[in-house]
Amino acid sequence: MSEKIFDDLRLEPERYELLEDAFCSAELDRRTFFRVVGGGLIVACVLGEAFAQQPGRGRRGGFGAAGPKELGAWLHIGEDSAVTVYTGKVEIGQNIRTSLTQVVAEELHLPLERIRLVMADTQMVPFDFGTAGSSSTPRMAPQLRRAAAFARELLLDFAAEQGKVKRETLSIQDGKVVAADGKTSFSFGQLTHGKKLMKVIDDKVLTTPAEKWTRAGTSTPKVDGQDFVTGTHRFASDVKRPGMVFGKVLRPPSFKAELLKVQTDEAEKRPGVTVVRDGPFVGVTAATEQEAANALAALHAEWKTIPQPSSEELFEYLKKHPAQGSGGFGGRAARDSRGFIADGLKAADRQLQATYTIAYIAHAPMEPRAAVAEWEGGKLTVWTGTQMPFRVRSELARAFAIPEERVRVIVPDMGSGYGGKHSGEAAVEAARLAKATGKPVKLVWTRQEEFTWAYFRPAGVIEVTAGATKDGILTAWECHNYNSGSSALRTPYESAHVHTVFHPTDSPLRQGSYRALAATANTFAREVHMDDLAHALGLDPLAFRLKNLKDERLRAVLEAAADRFGWGKNKPADHHGFGIACGTEKGSYIATCAEVSIERGGRVKVLRVTTAFECGAIVNPNHLKNQVEGAAVMALGGALFEAIRFANGKILNARFSDYRVPRFTDVPLFDTVLLDRKDLPSAGAGETPLIALAPAVGNAIFQATGVRLRSLPMAPRGVKAS
Repeated sequence: MSEKIFDDLRLEPERYELLEDAFCSAELDRRTFFRVVGGGLIVACVLGEAFAQQPGRGRRGGFGAAGPKELGAWLHIGEDSAVTVYTGKVEIGQNIRTSLTQVVAEELHLPLERIRLVMADTQMVPFDFGTAGSSSTPRMAPQLRRAAAFARELLLDFAAEQGKVKRETLSIQDGKVVAADGKTSFSFGQLTHGKKLMKVIDDKVLTTPAEKWTRAGTSTPKVDGQDFVTGTHRFASDVKRPGMVFGKVLRPPSFKAELLKVQTDEAEKRPGVTVVRDGPFVGVTAATEQEAANALAALHAEWKTIPQPSSEELFEYLKKHPAQGSGGFGGRAARDSRGFIADGLKAADRQLQATYTIAYIAHAPMEPRAAVAEWEGGKLTVWTGTQMPFRVRSELARAFAIPEERVRVIVPDMGSGYGGKHSGEAAVEAARLAKATGKPVKLVWTRQEEFTWAYFRPAGVIEVTAGATKDGILTAWECHNYNSGSSALRTPYESAHVHTVFHPTDSPLRQGSYRALAATANTFAREVHMDDLAHALGLDPLAFRLKNLKDERLRAVLEAAADRFGWGKNKPADHHGFGIACGTEKGSYIATCAEVSIERGGRVKVLRVTTAFECGAIVNPNHLKNQVEGAAVMALGGALFEAIRFANGKILNARFSDYRVPRFTDVPLFDTVLLDRKDLPSAGAGETPLIALAPAVGNAIFQATGVRLRSLPMAPRGVKAS
């Protein structure tokens, strides 16, 4: 590291080495960093644990699942007063660009329009594990707050020295440092002019408490929102490069099919068409997307297929095929045990055992996978939509056996992911075609490809056995989850005897992360089972839950939702039902009440949904409300009708015409209560709002019909009263 450039750094040797590795992760030449970004001040958030664990640290290792537990961040204040923040997080539609801008503006006392976020460009930003797990707000926002607060204190120091005034007389107002007498005033640019300073945040920096927020904590409109509603924003599929051609890839007729041979003569005769063959990979490029599709159709391939299970036999298959070693979704088996289930069941007045099943469902993002790849001078640049740009960079480096510093991944703000865009299939495919043709290649998956070759939310089988006394004390709780995952598997209800186990299995379909992971499945099984127990004991479902619940935050949302809904104050009309459910995941808390009606033909209509949600201190109330209600709409699909049908390795409903997602006519009346806990750190809100909708609707269906539904989706073809 150049001492001339970074002459203001005063670090212990171990932190100096960490900073070296931090710059390695950003792929910027340390000697030219200021030439790239301009002079001024750089504030770096470098945490020892983060970079000690960083995969690829100094290019001595590859991307690993462990990843850093904390993240890095840069903040640059230029000589023109511009504030630029560099973060590996991705804007997927969750408005994290806005909320991260708000927390920086809060600490710097700066208008939001004066701040620019550079996001998800592996050549410009520090390493980041990815945008997943509702981690952006609880993990990145605090770091950016610290970086901005540290920069604020440095600016006050600079102003005191430059203006020869007492530091305590200075304050920052609207992007300027001003003295109490009003005579001394400095813009940020005046204070950083001529400087090339880098500072690493110390442990003593203090951020503004939530109760004093003026910019954070408000419903600031979406940053660059106008670009999205007017169509100005460009997604990965909109990227254009000089000399670019379009690519398509030959797909097998079913999963696990083996390519025996392919005839390419007819396709190769077409003007402007290039056929690329690389082992089992076969693709084409052409001047237009339609010409590429026509050339692909002209290929004649022969495949060897093997028999595979169907969706009709799925749940029996999952029970009979445990994963070997650490295979399967969710890793190794996980369990939580205390007491003895046999003793708990013996003490119960009522026992209840039931099995719940969860179908595979698709992410169905608005924007299918897309990538533009370009090789130049042995270096690869890819524009793509992914939640994990550094993971995709590693995938590309491995695929082409090149160092990671020769790969750059750029992620434009993209059209949703829902956990379905962790990997870089389209990026690798586009790069293969680009390398073979020597031209930039754009490759956009069709909707059918997205439905078939992306991964799915895991299916599952959940078995629950529980017991309670006649006065409503839960005495035993046993739960076994096969395949769908361990998220939210542990029950929040108190019992002396608990045994919960996750069993990884061999999935017949490719599966992976989905918004809220298995918390939706496990919350569904638990909350329906609790409702069943309450009815078996002749108790009110709300009272039964509260009697066995000590978690004050979960009690608070449960009581808030019930109060707003009017639980217990009125009886539902004929063919109507009320249901209630709650849960916690990723550090946030949700309770949902739902009213349904059973219409002609048994169609389930969700009429109204009341939700109480708490995720600590709220950064942007309006955007949080949008997250909660958007999640509920998404959850309606998995609750009522979304399911992947398959047989012999083929997806049978790989189109929106065959795969039912929520429509405008499905959307109920929403009433959302946000509990703002300014005394608690902000948690993520992208996932937890999904998890209580399905059980609340299922419990309402039971009240309306007397039919207990234990499979997701519950009513793809309606439901009839018992």
